[in-house]
Amino acid sequence: MKFVGFQEYVKAILKTAEYKGDSEVGCVVAIAPVLPGCMTQGDNFEEARDNLIDAIELWLTVGLREGQEMPLINGVKLATAAEHLEQIATSRNVTYD
Repeated sequence: MKFVGFQEYVKAILKTAEYKGDSEVGCVVAIAPVLPGCMTQGDNFEEARDNLIDAIELWLTVGLREGQEMPLINGVKLATAAEHLEQIATSRNVTYD
């Protein structure tokens, strides 16, 4: 497992994205399947991808504010201060209550 910053984590999520054209509505639907409920749309692929980046960033920000653990994406994990403290504590056999 590799810990990365916010921007690299978003890129890892984008690599899992799915895009589907909807001919009835005339748009492109963009989904980040590794983030439950994270989806959006756009008039074309580029707009759908840009909107998906915004949706991913919002999904992550809300989750972090609520203290949720961010998922492991293809061996990549979002580095947070809490995880760094836990790693340091584990390496020093210290516990935080």
